[in-house]
Amino acid sequence: MCGITGIYNLDGKKVAEKVLTEMTKAIAHRGPDGEGFFFDNSVGLGHRRLAILDTSSKGAQPMISHNKRWIIVFNGCIYNYLELKRKLQKKGHKFISTCDTEVLVEGIDENGIDFLKELNGMFALAAWDKKTRTLYLGRDRFGVKPLYYWFNGRSIVFASEIKAILKHPSYKISVNLEALNQYFTFQNVFGFYTLFSGINMLPPANTLKITAQTRNIEHNAWWDYDFSSPDSSMTFEDARRETKRLFIQAVKRQMIADVPVGSYLSGGMDSGSITAVASQHVERLSTFTAGFELSRVTGIEATFDERRDAELLANHFKTEHYEQVINAGDLGWSLPRVVWHLEDLRLGMSYPNYYISRLASKFVKVCLQGTGGDELFGGYPWRYYRIFKSLGQQEFFDNYYNYWQRLVSDDDKSELFSKNILDKIDTSSPKEVFKRVFTFNNKLRYATPEDHIQNSLYFEIKTFLSGLLIVGDKLSMANGLEERFPFLDNDLVNFAQKIPIKYKLGNLEKMKQIDENRLVDKKEIQKHDDGKNVLRRAMKDILPSSILKRNKQGFSSPDESWYRGENAKYVKDLLLGSKNISSEYINPLYTKKIILEHTEKNINHRLLLWSLISYEWWCKIFIK
Repeated sequence: MCGITGIYNLDGKKVAEKVLTEMTKAIAHRGPDGEGFFFDNSVGLGHRRLAILDTSSKGAQPMISHNKRWIIVFNGCIYNYLELKRKLQKKGHKFISTCDTEVLVEGIDENGIDFLKELNGMFALAAWDKKTRTLYLGRDRFGVKPLYYWFNGRSIVFASEIKAILKHPSYKISVNLEALNQYFTFQNVFGFYTLFSGINMLPPANTLKITAQTRNIEHNAWWDYDFSSPDSSMTFEDARRETKRLFIQAVKRQMIADVPVGSYLSGGMDSGSITAVASQHVERLSTFTAGFELSRVTGIEATFDERRDAELLANHFKTEHYEQVINAGDLGWSLPRVVWHLEDLRLGMSYPNYYISRLASKFVKVCLQGTGGDELFGGYPWRYYRIFKSLGQQEFFDNYYNYWQRLVSDDDKSELFSKNILDKIDTSSPKEVFKRVFTFNNKLRYATPEDHIQNSLYFEIKTFLSGLLIVGDKLSMANGLEERFPFLDNDLVNFAQKIPIKYKLGNLEKMKQIDENRLVDKKEIQKHDDGKNVLRRAMKDILPSSILKRNKQGFSSPDESWYRGENAKYVKDLLLGSKNISSEYINPLYTKKIILEHTEKNINHRLLLWSLISYEWWCKIFIK
């Protein structure tokens, strides 16, 4: 786990060592254990190291292949590297280290960039072919590790984080208004551009190729999710047994490290299952939970603290358990730090993620995470039934798009944006971007409820999960911590895609008889549905029954209450005070209206308020 940077000047100009050094220094938090550089006239590669496998100098980067042709910088972990290493040794490759990086560079030397298809792991990398003077960038199947680039026709500049690219003297910061429009629609960005004009993210399961001769970027997408062909011959017992086997295998695979490994433990099924397996292989496994001070919190948010369930699981599996309590006042201190590390804003209240990763980093260097289980096994039934009985493709798009306008609807954009911004954007464009997520995959069908739910799984894993992974990477690496995701194991994902929907949603046939228009409430839907049914049954012999029966609860802070109470003044001063600068983009009258509705009229705008205060800090940090 590390941070990478690089510059390729296509005009042949020598890379300025000082510039690349400053770029690499900007992401020093990603790799506190070392720094390295490679320069070859018009190419420069930089690396910050967080030593996980082979912590000796033999694992340092940039790493050069033994025949001196290939040079790589790499961020991530390859879980099947020992298997690949044995294959390469049979073909005559020699190894001097015990790390996965050397396997990666020798594998690319053997098979070219197509070697990435053989990897089971998370990675973002740059590979320089010295013989053909070709630069390749690559990213893992699921998009766990980020990689950004800026191309101006003369140079391509890339890095694990945007803040490194901002150090390049030729890049001038400006806001990508299309990305801003999407963010205030979905609380996410569905294209692969960012809030920074001209800076793009390399898509998952993609390679980028560029040479000085062509001066054109060539993309190659080499893998995609496919939920469209479930195995109709599979029995429920087949699905349960194989899910359990592959899950245990995935957890064991991802525990490979030469440093301490721990696990987050929320008290829910996903993190509990990971802890159950991991604790069998690590004596007194370290586990970590964050909770909330709820003495002034009311309503549903008064149940947001998961510490008791986590403590019961920690006791059950005999882990060494650590907790952090987050208070209302912790928002103000952490928010500028969180925004600085996130850079490209995504999803909801993420500052608790920052605090829990900071806690874990004091004890371990690697922490296992439960992200991915919901998206693969049907963990959001209240979303699926919004489109359960849609008639055809267009009705599916209309119903689902209406639901996924998480912040501001297209109809209200004229109130949201300031006039000078409104004149420059197409307020309806997010719907076209939304539809492209589906139309990119020509295997999707729209004829049955099962089709619609499969399409929902595809959409959410391509967008919502992608956002979760970006947040997870940025806020864990802010604290020099590597997060790993056992649910995102190649073999487990391949199998999960083949499981019929009727096994994932336990009461599917019953739900077909219910009027979904009455099921607008998450808790009401949970009365009728058993989401992640096959996963629950697979974990039956691993987890206590009380955890398996527990309703899903996300890791979320009680900000609806805090924005009305202890943090009300902070929000108002930040968004409406004289030092506000996001008003160039956001209409202050609209902001005032939203604050009033939240604090005085009991309308829950916690997601929108989070995005407004985050964007204000984004403007303060990056624009001002």
